[in-house]
Amino acid sequence: MSTIRGKVWTFGDDIDTDAIIPARYLTTTDMAELAAHLMEDADPSFPQKVSPGDLIVAGKNFGCGSSREHAPLALKGAGISCVIAESFARIFYRNAINIGLPILESAEAAAALQEGEVVEIDLQKGVIQDSSGRRYTAVPFPPFMQEIIARGGLINYVREKVKQGE
Repeated sequence: MSTIRGKVWTFGDDIDTDAIIPARYLTTTDMAELAAHLMEDADPSFPQKVSPGDLIVAGKNFGCGSSREHAPLALKGAGISCVIAESFARIFYRNAINIGLPILESAEAAAALQEGEVVEIDLQKGVIQDSSGRRYTAVPFPPFMQEIIARGGLINYVREKVKQGE
């Protein structure tokens, strides 16, 4: 999956893991159950509005706070195809890659993209194009990280490498 196309949902700066998935729902790691409560404290109707393939665009420090893996699992479970932000908390960044959730840092795109518009992303090149044709750039992942994301996460990536004898 090197090209993503989806509708934008916007959030601000410092969206912490408790805002992504409130702590009261951390009794499970079932992605569908977590997705049913995604961002509900920020927008109670969000779990009903979001559709598979949609994207989240946010400001700086997305995923800050607790280092739980539940946050990217909830995003992936809801079908979020990518998160674009000005910056990410480092632990969230690692957890997202580990489960195969594409995330891109682009301050320019985070500031310009509007909720509801449809964007297209070339993950290999780090190019984000909005519905009016404007292009924004993000640093693309190195090839091995693109492979991890393409295989749905680190565990699947390692399983495949072991199966291939690498």
